[in-house]
Amino acid sequence: MTLLGTFKGNPRNDLGWMNSAGRPDPDVTFHRANLARVGLDDVPAAATGVMCSVALYLQDGDLISNLTFISAGTAGGTLTNQIAALYNGAGALLAQSADRTSEAWAADTAKTFALATAQRITKSGIYYAALAVAASTVPTLVGSLGAKPVLTGEGNLAQTSGSGIGATAPATIATPAFKRHVPLVIAT
Repeated sequence: MTLLGTFKGNPRNDLGWMNSAGRPDPDVTFHRANLARVGLDDVPAAATGVMCSVALYLQDGDLISNLTFISAGTAGGTLTNQIAALYNGAGALLAQSADRTSEAWAADTAKTFALATAQRITKSGIYYAALAVAASTVPTLVGSLGAKPVLTGEGNLAQTSGSGIGATAPATIATPAFKRHVPLVIAT
């Protein structure tokens, strides 16, 4: 036992409001998440063919290979495209997953999207994990509600952008619009 209990990490690094890496359990798979696993609910993702991106704090040295989103109470129906992508803080595409096309997405199911190229993070900060689904029924996601940015320099916790997105993620997050519903994303 240390002065900090079972915590063995650097306290400075664990105090970041979006940092989920400070778990004392050494057997947990490396991950970063934008939300804690408590207080979550069923939130809409985005309209069909519209990208929803969420702010995600990543640290220098992290190797991100996968993005996982969890469906909530509504399953996807007649799915035609399903992609996830990782963007830098300026909104430039770093990598995207393969298109999961018509693969089923049941309610209350985690879906992991493998990035085509794993991304080694070279600068700690905010990145954006994005999901775009084209379907007759877009699945709802596990998430929370977020407030609109108020202070100078604050960014959106979640935002929507684009339309008619299919198998290819846009090169940039263009004209993002504030989204109150913030889906949970887990990067591994």
